[in-house]
Amino acid sequence: MHLELATDAPPLPATGRQAVLKTLDDLLGRLIEIPAALLVVAEVVVLLGGVVSRYVFHAPIVWSDELASILFLWLAMLGAVVAYRRGEHMRMTALVSLASPRTRAFLDAVSLTAGLVFVTLLLHPAYEFAAEEIFVQTPALEITNAWRAAALPVGFGLMFVISVLRLLESGDWRVAAAALVVAALVAVALILLEPVLRTLGNWNLLLFFVIGVGALVFSGVPIAFAFGLATFAYLVFTTRAPSMVVVGRMDEGMSHLILLAVPLFVFLGLLIEMTGMAKAMVGFLASLLGHVRGGLHYVLVGAMYLVSGISGSKAADMAAVAPVLFPEMKARGAKEGDLVALLSATGAQTETIPPSLVLITIGSVTGVSITALFTGGLLPGLVLGITLCALVWWRYRNEDLSHVKRATGAEIGKALVIAFPALALPFVIRAAVVEGVATATEVSTIGIVYAIFAGLLIYRQFDLKRVYPMLVSTASLSGAILLIIGAATGMAWALTQSGFSQSLAVMMKGLPGGPLGFLIVSAVAFVILGSVLEGIPAIVLFGPLLFPIARQVGVHEVHYAMVVILAMGVGLFAPPFGVGYYAACAISRIHPDEGIRPIVGYIVALLVGLAVVIAVPWISIGFLG
Repeated sequence: MHLELATDAPPLPATGRQAVLKTLDDLLGRLIEIPAALLVVAEVVVLLGGVVSRYVFHAPIVWSDELASILFLWLAMLGAVVAYRRGEHMRMTALVSLASPRTRAFLDAVSLTAGLVFVTLLLHPAYEFAAEEIFVQTPALEITNAWRAAALPVGFGLMFVISVLRLLESGDWRVAAAALVVAALVAVALILLEPVLRTLGNWNLLLFFVIGVGALVFSGVPIAFAFGLATFAYLVFTTRAPSMVVVGRMDEGMSHLILLAVPLFVFLGLLIEMTGMAKAMVGFLASLLGHVRGGLHYVLVGAMYLVSGISGSKAADMAAVAPVLFPEMKARGAKEGDLVALLSATGAQTETIPPSLVLITIGSVTGVSITALFTGGLLPGLVLGITLCALVWWRYRNEDLSHVKRATGAEIGKALVIAFPALALPFVIRAAVVEGVATATEVSTIGIVYAIFAGLLIYRQFDLKRVYPMLVSTASLSGAILLIIGAATGMAWALTQSGFSQSLAVMMKGLPGGPLGFLIVSAVAFVILGSVLEGIPAIVLFGPLLFPIARQVGVHEVHYAMVVILAMGVGLFAPPFGVGYYAACAISRIHPDEGIRPIVGYIVALLVGLAVVIAVPWISIGFLG
């Protein structure tokens, strides 16, 4: 986020200033990261305690969900602060990375200034919101709800401090000053134009939510801040709604208890990689198919399918699989570009496989049953996997494997025994939900305990030194996701209040082709949205608007969920804008230019699979019962 210091020795006063700022930054980091990590542990303990007390002892803890909800908002806000300090909030950098170093430095300063403006504007409304919650008492614990709501002003306050520190750390004060001047000019322009804006009606939606959000996102401003700034400006300058409404909507968006599955499944995914369970699964698949032409490519597709069924996090999936397979695939002559292209394509293919974070998010914002989504997501991912494998077969049908030794039956059996505990985990998770042992939120804690015991007792891989960094990373990624969900919830509320959702419903219902036409248009829209906004923001923003329309035109909500998730995944992992593609490149350490040409074929294969899922609803809903 901030500029690195020049290699020449700076003046002495600057050195002292930088040293003091770095010390303050490090101290602040520890003060935030330690509580954030402890909150992840606390959530696991509270939810697991609730499962054990209810299912084993038949004595439910009535206050466990309430305590989990209170801790969750604190985890979301402190996690967002950790992500902000570490520069890990989701942002679109495709255009920023193409700019000159000087322009890039200016855009980074603009991004930082936008964050400063965002938290400054929301700090007082957040305090007012928390102050009003003093008079609300929680039903089970019987304490004031201000204990929970205080997370909002505390989180925004900490982000304000970090923003100021980053601006002071900037290597070139002129760049920082220029960004602040731009922010001031935009604010003055909006104030002067307020009388005009109030007469524009729904044209303001185009101005704030298309042009405004677009300018911020393409400038590299974190998506959550872009949504939040646009919503705040729209409400303040074009409506009479109080600014505290933005905070209230953000609180509502981040407070769905089902979203607690996000940090817990992220942590589970990190555990799977650390304990060697992912490596065991990949090893088994490689022993089965390693001697087949394109065999390791099939293994990559299958491994991503299996690992996605455990971790729920695409970054964790790719990080678990690529380092295990890529060295051997390169040794067999596979080109780097083809490897990263297929890795990225499998990221899109496996978006519907439970417990996908996108599935959890859809259930949270649309009210669709999480269990139904988990059941419906297995076959669509398999269909896209088959289309990818068909392309792999074509590309590698003449591969020379004369130097590859085929695994014996004994070697395959040994690999299966080693991998069996890891292979069983997705089935344990699913069975726990279906049999009513745990909810979709709680089941991740069962997976966490399972992974810990498997790592300690079976795989003998459990590095205690890695646990704390994993907890902090979990809080950071979760905070980044949840802040986007909160900001997008506020933006979706503003769109609904403007009457846009009704206009959209009328337009979408009038599309030619009935349900099929609606699905095709939705798929195209979500391919575009996925590439620009990333997956979760697109789902949170447009899911509440489009799912009711899908029901009205006769499309099953689970079928619709699978279509939009897969379409969004194609956009998310397709260059030049899809950030998932660049994440795959970063994880595999392959330059993005290498995969641009090979990925075209894989994107076409994904679109063919998507067309099949659209045309055959049974693939999504056939096992719902």
